[in-house]
Amino acid sequence: MKKTKHLGLRIDEETHKKFKYLVEFEGRSMNSEVLYLIRQAIIEHERKYGKIEV
Repeated sequence: MKKTKHLGLRIDEETHKKFKYLVEFEGRSMNSEVLYLIRQAIIEHERKYGKIEV
């Protein structure tokens, strides 16, 4: 079973409120939206520069 990692994030109040609005509009949780955005960034990076080997 894969272990999940914890990522703490400091965010200003205005950004937090706007992000909360966004995820509620999209019907997602904040966590799932952050994961989606991270994965999109990885896909874009790999598209430009090649696969990231881990």
